[in-house]
Order: sequence, then C-alpha cells, then structure tokens
Amino acid sequence: MKTAVLGTGMVGRTIAARLAELGHSVTIGTRDPAAAMSRTAADAMGNPAFGTWAAENPAIKVARFSDAAEGAGLIINATNGGASLDVLEQVGPENLDGAVVLDIANPLDFSNGMPPTLFVKDTDSLAEQIQRAFPAALVVKALNTMNADLMAYPGQLSDPGSVFVSGNDAEAKAVVTGLLKDFGHQDIIDLGDITTARGTEMLLPVWLRLWGALGTPAFNFKIVR
Repeated sequence: MKTAVLGTGMVGRTIAARLAELGHSVTIGTRDPAAAMSRTAADAMGNPAFGTWAAENPAIKVARFSDAAEGAGLIINATNGGASLDVLEQVGPENLDGAVVLDIANPLDFSNGMPPTLFVKDTDSLAEQIQRAFPAALVVKALNTMNADLMAYPGQLSDPGSVFVSGNDAEAKAVVTGLLKDFGHQDIIDLGDITTARGTEMLLPVWLRLWGALGTPAFNFKIVR
C-alpha cells in the first residue's frame, strides 16, 4: 500500500521505517524537502538530523506534504498537534477525500513550558477537529497513548498493553486495526466513533506524569478485564 507519513520528527521517522520494513511504499511529507534534507546536525538529545536519517533510509521517499499524500491509500498524521490542521490544509482536500487518515498526534500546548496542557479537551478533540475540517477523509485516531518505539514495536514490553481505535467509518477502522496487528499490537479496543478520541487524547496528562514517575517512556496502558 502506498502510505504517506506526515512529519519528519522521531514519531514520523519511526513509523515510516516500520512501514517500510513491512513492505509498504512510504513517502514522508514535509513543508520543504530540500531544507529538511539539508539538516545534518544531531539535535540536543542526540537524535540524528533528518537529512542524516533520510540518507540511511533510502527506500523512504521525501516530498512536500501534498505530493507525499497524492494517491496514498493511508495517510498518517505524525505532526505536532498544534500544526496538524495547517499541515493537512497543505496536503489538500483532494488528497484527503476518501483516504484513511490515521491521526496519532496529540493536542499538546507547550506555551507555558513543561508539563504541557491540552489545547482542546473535554467537549472536543484534535481528531474531531480534523474530521470536521475534512469531512470526506476517513479519520481514525490510534497509537497516541504510547511513545514512538512502542507504537511501532510493542513487543519490546513483556506485555504489549492495549491500543485504542476511534473513528466513524468501520472499514477505515478495519484498515488501521490490520496495520496495528502487523506492528504487533494484540489488544486492540474499538472505542466507537470519532468523539471517543476525546478520552484517549485526555490520557496524555496521565501519560506525562507516569513518564516522570517511572523515569522512562517505555510503558503502556493495559486494560484488564
């Protein structure tokens, strides 16, 4: 399947590499491919710059957002939540109409420093905002309640834990569920329509506190029943 991953950060890179490993034709979307590829210095956390990473993953194409999404059956939103709507506008409704859009972004607001708050919650969600802005897109929320490594490789934990799926279209959710199984997720819980993404997005404040308490992001939620 031709798959577009929007976002060149560690989440986008990790998901893109896993998809390529599974045999997908993958293109990472960015605002300015030339600028992204020119970055070669590691960041403050020691992560390689995107240009270095891209050179090490030649099977993954790099293109402008709209070009990456053109003709893609699956579009994965791995952007910063605050930029997601703007990025999807750049993708264009013509590329989103009828496409499965897997939204893994979170509405994190860092304007007052750490820990971040949520810029939408309770009565709305980022996933719902995306669905309203692009009504012909088949938006599915999933994977936003764990770190990038566990999104792609849940088997790193002795128990992979649970992953949640929200969306209005049953066939789109089936596509995403199949992908989650390919990644190695075993306990996949369909929460219902896209409004249920409010709940999974509001897990992020708890997730952030757990990271602080445990000293590692290598954990996941598990629904025991």
